[in-house]
Amino acid sequence: MQFQKAEFVASYGTFSQIPPCNSMEIAFAGRSNVGKSTLINKIFQRKSLARVSAVPGKTATINFYRLDPLTIVDLPGYGYAKVAKSEKERWSGLISGYLGADRDLRLILLLIDMRHAPSKDDLQMIDFLVESELPFLIVLTKADKLNKTERTKRMQAFETEIPYFSQIHVIPFSAVTREGVAEVQGVLEEIASETEE
Repeated sequence: MQFQKAEFVASYGTFSQIPPCNSMEIAFAGRSNVGKSTLINKIFQRKSLARVSAVPGKTATINFYRLDPLTIVDLPGYGYAKVAKSEKERWSGLISGYLGADRDLRLILLLIDMRHAPSKDDLQMIDFLVESELPFLIVLTKADKLNKTERTKRMQAFETEIPYFSQIHVIPFSAVTREGVAEVQGVLEEIASETEE
């Protein structure tokens, strides 16, 4: 796959605006500021395909990107405290509306900051994905920020913090060292090669 050929398609602020699904979809989900835009830019080898913001809670829309035969869906970050309740409700409506819709959703990449225990929102999201039987893997972001000992400790802690952790495909990712980029690309290529049934 020529990852750098990915193109931005459109942003939607409410679920009702989203057009019907017409291809296999891969969604990126995670807390505000966990690094979704950064990961998307690294995977698609583009500096600013997804706009990276220093301000958490900036991606308040669902953003769609196209890389045939896949559609990449960047869900708004959840769990950011400093937004109005009405705004939070709109985001959660967007996320749950999208995830609950009848779409050809092949995989969700759930991003969790490797340096910290998963937040309550992260755990709610994992429960939701497990209960809905939606296929997902976990990308642990900011891996370069931990030394080897800290990293081992965090991985052991995740075993008890995240339900079913040992059964989940987990990819550590670093924007700095590019760790995990090729592995995520490989997963996308594998899904892209599944011909439409």
